[in-house]
Amino acid sequence: MGAFLGKPKREKEFESGEGNGLRYGLCAMQGWRVEMEDAHCVKIGLSKALANNSFFAVFDGHAGDFVSKYSSEHLINIILNLWYSESENLGVDSLNGDVLKIDAALEDPEILEKFKQKVIEGFLKIDTDMKSLPVYTEKGIRSGTTAVATFLTPKKVIFANCGDSRALLCSKNTIKFATSDHKPYNEEERKRIENAGGSVMIQRVNGTLAVSRALGDFDYKNSPQLPATAQLVSAKPEVDIIERSEDDQYLLLACDGIWDVMSNEEIVEYITSRLLVHSDLKVIVEELLETCLAKGSRDNMSAILITFPNAPKLCQEAVEKEAVLDARIKEEIEKIVKVHGQDTKLNMVCDTLREFNLPDLPACGGIQAKMLLIERTLDILVPERHEETTDNTSSGGFNLPGIVRQLAQERELSYQRRAAGGAIRDEFDDEDNRFELFSDDDDDDDDKDVTPP
Repeated sequence: MGAFLGKPKREKEFESGEGNGLRYGLCAMQGWRVEMEDAHCVKIGLSKALANNSFFAVFDGHAGDFVSKYSSEHLINIILNLWYSESENLGVDSLNGDVLKIDAALEDPEILEKFKQKVIEGFLKIDTDMKSLPVYTEKGIRSGTTAVATFLTPKKVIFANCGDSRALLCSKNTIKFATSDHKPYNEEERKRIENAGGSVMIQRVNGTLAVSRALGDFDYKNSPQLPATAQLVSAKPEVDIIERSEDDQYLLLACDGIWDVMSNEEIVEYITSRLLVHSDLKVIVEELLETCLAKGSRDNMSAILITFPNAPKLCQEAVEKEAVLDARIKEEIEKIVKVHGQDTKLNMVCDTLREFNLPDLPACGGIQAKMLLIERTLDILVPERHEETTDNTSSGGFNLPGIVRQLAQERELSYQRRAAGGAIRDEFDDEDNRFELFSDDDDDDDDKDVTPP
């Protein structure tokens, strides 16, 4: 299980751009984790011939950042090189050929299936390549990463998912498609793990790793008699090809630090509502990360929001309501500070604001979605508030690292006791795997423990 900081590291990395009829905004934040192990890759225009095609990916590393960073730098090129050779055999020049001919070729079901296979081969090849790298063995690197990627052609969205990061496509304000997490307790995953001589305990591979598919994690890929796809942990991605339509609105790729505290449906409501008040996609994903942090996410967080031409546009009425809400929040904070002065604490402010049941809060975000505004206002009114203890354990506040660390330690000790004892259950109830922050359940089963099996 990863270690936690005394307070979250909230400096962020941003990126944005546009092309091929798409706009995107990216934000990444270390959060409570001791290290930032996430990585990402964005590429609009894949080659001269694939100029109308784009690639987006998020990599959620664990036990170090080597595999996630290496994958973000090399995976797309490995897949493309495999595809260049394959397409040449098919009589298609995907490197320097005619753009329109390539776009048309990628509509052919047989060619699409060939491309799908090269995506799978690319994931497996980069896994093999990394294992043979001198730096990997010399330094004893044992890290791994989940990966979720999308290729956008003019007519298709091609999803490739390995692990429990997730991608979601929204159309007509509803979920058109979402990837499925690869968890050890899923029937197909459990069967492979058991056939490889392993077991699923406390929802983890051999009681330690919380995902059943990942790049790296070679401690779980040591059976010489088994192919790569049949090991305890597989690098084989699940690839889905979805037809694009004019109704498509946006695509979100994010690591499990986001999905730990917000469901697919909540994300759709939240993103759709925020597109009505912000035209800058970086602002939306930054607010998403801050909202998830306030909801109790303790992981690194990375998210890429990609919008299609039919994405929700700015709504003047929504913008005005947002302005009224922000003014009300600032006004109430000023009243609290007038009463309590320099003794004003973040938890105190949040508890008070929540009692007001303020109207027009961001959908599925609640008062947590206004943390940036609340803290920036307090920074002005109570500039010395940074001295507030990070171990405040008030159950109604937002700044609860003491509880976070305590529960993490208790769960780790519980895992160790169960692993050492004879009576080990393969699965345990949701109540044993959750805790409550504010009024939201936080599923903690995605923390990666990489103790070797």
